[in-house]
Amino acid sequence: MIHLGWFLGNGFGIQPWNEKGGDGPWVGSNVTDWMKPDIYVDLATSMERAGFDYILIEDTAMVEDSYHGTAETSLRRGFMAPKNDPMPLVPLMTQRTKHIGIIPTASVIQYPPYLAARLFTTLDHLTEGRVGLNVVTSVTDRVAQNYGYAEHFEHDERYRMAQEWVEVVQQLQGTWAPDAVLADLENGVYADHTKVQPIDFVGKYFSSRGPLNTIPGPQGRTPIASAGGSPAGRDLAARYDDTMMSLCKSVEEMKEYRLDMRRRVAAYGRDPDAVKFLFLVTPVIAETDAEAQQKKKHILASKASDASIEYNLWNMSYTSGGRIDFGAIDPDTLIRDIDFSRQNGENSSVAAIFQNSADKTLRQVVASSFQITDLGLVGSPDTVAAKMGDIMDEVAGDGFLFYLPTTRRNMAEVADGLAPALRRRGLIRDGYSGTTLRENLLEN
Repeated sequence: MIHLGWFLGNGFGIQPWNEKGGDGPWVGSNVTDWMKPDIYVDLATSMERAGFDYILIEDTAMVEDSYHGTAETSLRRGFMAPKNDPMPLVPLMTQRTKHIGIIPTASVIQYPPYLAARLFTTLDHLTEGRVGLNVVTSVTDRVAQNYGYAEHFEHDERYRMAQEWVEVVQQLQGTWAPDAVLADLENGVYADHTKVQPIDFVGKYFSSRGPLNTIPGPQGRTPIASAGGSPAGRDLAARYDDTMMSLCKSVEEMKEYRLDMRRRVAAYGRDPDAVKFLFLVTPVIAETDAEAQQKKKHILASKASDASIEYNLWNMSYTSGGRIDFGAIDPDTLIRDIDFSRQNGENSSVAAIFQNSADKTLRQVVASSFQITDLGLVGSPDTVAAKMGDIMDEVAGDGFLFYLPTTRRNMAEVADGLAPALRRRGLIRDGYSGTTLRENLLEN
């Protein structure tokens, strides 16, 4: 069975490309209603109808100003700002659904472990077991400065910090034994105090006494998600993840990535089949193959527009951790001559952007760069469904994480076009057999 997820990211406002191509008005953006509840309720109900495992909610807590040394582009174009806190979306999106999981993002420098453990245990109760936890280390100095640090930690140290953070969160979520709650009305005893214990954790980055002051949620330990292409990011995922988002640009890369991650998971004594690797993809779906190809041409045309080139340069600056202003580099500079040693952000994402581009100029890369590709998933619902099945047969699992603008048009094309085509082929679930996010992820 192909597992499916939806990546709710890219800011909740104006999208960086438009379906008409060129520099014309934005099409299908949620610039006027991104802060209202209906779009998120519609997304959750639509993706549940499509049989998705979960919706992952990205978060970044800053206003980016590394591009040209100003926040002008970020705010003029609506790139990652404005953006609301993702946590209130969790009960909102699960209130109108019964099965789909919601995975909000928590950064290890924004949430002390006790706060995170208590928050996600509470959300586990409120969602009846359908919340997950996307662990991130944050990308830029600006985020770190919003939470009391002069600058961000070095890349690999952030991941060592994240490992300790997850360990503390999970220990806190285990401070109540499964049979600690007695709820004995006759004798007036709520819990057996001998089965609720502190953890007395003291580490390099975090310390917490415990115990947690709320009882375990339906899932006990909150399912963990993360993304990481670097060795440090892969190690974090191998230790703790229940699902991992993976950025690959070809089927061969997908195969190599999945084999590597399964080896790493097994090396920690875990069952590789218990971790679902979902590959980020931007499918192009339309009524017919011809219309989908024309739609892709519009997207490619928009990538070469001034507006999209500006976005690519802005995104490269952000992804470097805010340490490299690509807007200040001569666009005719060869990629091999750019000093990447200063970056301290999403190192694997930067590598993906400039993959096989050493002899190209910056101008050439920004006019054709796709951080996330369609992996050939272009066509009618039937065509895309067949291609998805072929890819999963070759890769041997596990599924796809759709990264599309959150518009009602895209929701309908996926939920009412693609999903039925996949279901007719027996490639996705026809109803949910489990009641929790973890059970959905484990379904085969």
